[in-house]
Amino acid sequence: MYAVIKTGGKQYKVAEGDVLKVEKILAEEGDSIDFNEVLLVANGEEIKVGTPQLADSKVTATVQKQGRGAKIKIIKFRRRKHYRKQMGHRQSFTEVKITSIVAA
Repeated sequence: MYAVIKTGGKQYKVAEGDVLKVEKILAEEGDSIDFNEVLLVANGEEIKVGTPQLADSKVTATVQKQGRGAKIKIIKFRRRKHYRKQMGHRQSFTEVKITSIVAA
């Protein structure tokens, strides 16, 4: 059984036991969270597709950890113009483990 959920402006294909990194969610480590924006649920040959979401369906997950990703360097450079600008960015994430999928 798997589902397609939407969180943080992105879509993820998840199954029970999967561990994935999503955009930061305000929750403590060990908390249980629900993803209510379920777009698709498949159980063997039976597939349910929402328009755009499935009503009364949810995916439950447990927060494993909060963290920040690797640093991305941004460099702007103009040759022969004595211009160079450096910046960096680290995106925050929440690591979750999928515990259950409930289809309507």
